[in-house]
Amino acid sequence: MPPLLLNASRLLHFPPFPKPYFSSSIPFRLTSLRRPIKTLRFFTSSRFPMDAPPIVLPVKERIELSEKEDQIFARLLDVVRHFGLETQLRVAGGWVRDKLLGKECYDIDIALDNMLGKDFCEKVNEYLKSVGEQEQGIGVIQCNPDQSKHLETARMRIYDTWIDFVNLRSETYAENSRIPTMKFGTAEEDAYRRDLTINSLFYNINNSSVEDLTGRGLKDLKSGLIVTPLPPKATFMDDPLRVLRAIRFGARFGFVLAEELKEAASDEEVRSALANKISRERIGHEVDLMMSDKQPVKAMAWICGLKLFSVVFACPESPRPPIDEHCDRLCISHIEAAWSLLQAIGPALFTDDQRRLCLYSSLLLPLRCTSYLDKKLKEAPVTGCIIRESLKLKASDSDVVVNIHNACNRFVELFTLLESDEIPENIRADLEDEFLEIPSTSIKRVFTGLLLRQIKDFWRVALLTSTLLDPALHLTNDNLDRTEGLDSRTEMFLRAESTITQLGLDGVWKTKLLLDGKAIMGVLQLKSGGPTIGQWQQRLIKWQLAYPNATTEECIDWIKQSQAKRQKLSD
Repeated sequence: MPPLLLNASRLLHFPPFPKPYFSSSIPFRLTSLRRPIKTLRFFTSSRFPMDAPPIVLPVKERIELSEKEDQIFARLLDVVRHFGLETQLRVAGGWVRDKLLGKECYDIDIALDNMLGKDFCEKVNEYLKSVGEQEQGIGVIQCNPDQSKHLETARMRIYDTWIDFVNLRSETYAENSRIPTMKFGTAEEDAYRRDLTINSLFYNINNSSVEDLTGRGLKDLKSGLIVTPLPPKATFMDDPLRVLRAIRFGARFGFVLAEELKEAASDEEVRSALANKISRERIGHEVDLMMSDKQPVKAMAWICGLKLFSVVFACPESPRPPIDEHCDRLCISHIEAAWSLLQAIGPALFTDDQRRLCLYSSLLLPLRCTSYLDKKLKEAPVTGCIIRESLKLKASDSDVVVNIHNACNRFVELFTLLESDEIPENIRADLEDEFLEIPSTSIKRVFTGLLLRQIKDFWRVALLTSTLLDPALHLTNDNLDRTEGLDSRTEMFLRAESTITQLGLDGVWKTKLLLDGKAIMGVLQLKSGGPTIGQWQQRLIKWQLAYPNATTEECIDWIKQSQAKRQKLSD
């Protein structure tokens, strides 16, 4: 590993993760985790508001095709006519909904009334060959009834656009089985088995018309209502992930969840099916779409209000200390506060990925000091397990959230340091070195630089998250008001962010050491490396932060003088 990437936590004596408070009254046995994930019970004494009036969006009377869409659909109709197929081609679901709302959508799903998607894709390739055009590859996504995916999907590129092809279907269930028998169905049967009425609309390519076969799709779209075509519990038990899809679309469009749908979503049987029947990858994908959407806080609040928080953000067994029964409400308050702060600051300072991970970090902030025993019986942070195992997001996402939580206490200290003329003794002690005397005027820059080298590109995210932990503004179970202290948090963040930028520290983690390990060995006249070289590299990072304009020659002189002084003292 190059010297630049040395972990600054070693310089500041950071623990690997915050040590939790362990309740002495609660026994804990060091046993292996046979089941790494389980559902913990969270209770809410009051529900977050879910009944705000719906946002009424303008709905177009007809669908206007783009030039590319018109080209794609014309090609599909050419295939139908060329082979004399009696196939009705319908675009299903989200594309129809979004086009009627005047939004562009590039996710085109074609439903076929009399053939399988793979068979139609093969016909497309036959047609391409007959007209002298290049055939396209066909991808097939197999059905997986155990994970509530009951239908095979074929994919191919048409005019550089990926198109999914499935057959219209109806479902029949054997007694005592939730896995249906699939068969070709009518468009009406297919519409009724969709997740939501607003997603049950079809656009018939053959006659260029919108088909509302449930009789409710257009009405619910115009009135802003999230409702299922069939009774909601049956719809959710068919595919429990539809609960999260209902929440995601409701939050995205500002629509209202139907009362019957809310009752079914919070039903114990549905919650159990979501926890046990749906893969963690599918759950994590839906949550990540919510976090990246326009109303992530509303979606998380609904997950909490519908008693789904402990299912979605499932914790490992035997967390220490035990999780508070109102932790879900506290998590929502933290993400609400972070979201309000993001809006107040403005989007320019954060990338989309930084904003997304800021929301995860704030949501799980109340659990930052909670640990569990992993498979190797080592203590590990619960927050990392939730991101990595419960949501199956990228390992790098888990690492970023854990690193932000680890750095939070230091960032809280940083707020005080940057706004004070006094240097706290604990910070002086952290930076103390027998070979290096840091000028008092440089301590702020050195401490801040080391902290930013630890957290790198996500330092602004850590800074924002840490404002939620300021003692004067800290959210607790007794104080869940996210709006209280918003102005103070905003000012605190902007002052600190401005000071760090003025110190020239944005990007400090990219700074290269003036001397590499081999050069340091030469200056010290050592024949071999070892821990001594690592210690001098860490020392050199501090020195360069204290003297950002220093030259290589000055660096060499400092090392020689420091070594000579140390030898003189030891003699």
